[in-house]
Amino acid sequence: MSEIRYVRGDATVPSVKGVKVIAHVCNDIGGWGKGFVLALSRRWPEPEAAYRAWHRDRARNDFGLGAVQLVKVDPYVWVASMVGQRGIRTGSKGVPVRYEAIDTALGRLAGEVIELGASVHLPRIGCGLAGGKWSRIEPLITERLVKRGIAVTVYDHGEGAG
Repeated sequence: MSEIRYVRGDATVPSVKGVKVIAHVCNDIGGWGKGFVLALSRRWPEPEAAYRAWHRDRARNDFGLGAVQLVKVDPYVWVASMVGQRGIRTGSKGVPVRYEAIDTALGRLAGEVIELGASVHLPRIGCGLAGGKWSRIEPLITERLVKRGIAVTVYDHGEGAG
């Protein structure tokens, strides 16, 4: 079984051949404006527009914790927005990250990625603004993606893990 590959660099510019899915965690209140999503929006307007529309029409779709939205941004690149945090602020219920939702989203993502024949590229999801611990998220990625034969690369970059 392979392992997660760690590299220094920008997760929005995966340097491998083939179909790539750039995955990130977003919140359940429609907020898009801090952290890794800014790097995504600088490269492509589509994921933000699609996420905002998905949230706006949430009464009629699957938007919510654990949901995944895939948006094609290039012939070989997709962006997967995974709803894995409740709100955006640390409060009485703790940090915004929801590990169960990230786990559910990763499970849903796996099926899509296998169908696309893609590799997955991501920052340390859930660990920036969401306040999560990588020691809790890394095993979820291993269980849901790596164990299903999906190549996963995690990017450590000065700017936004989140």
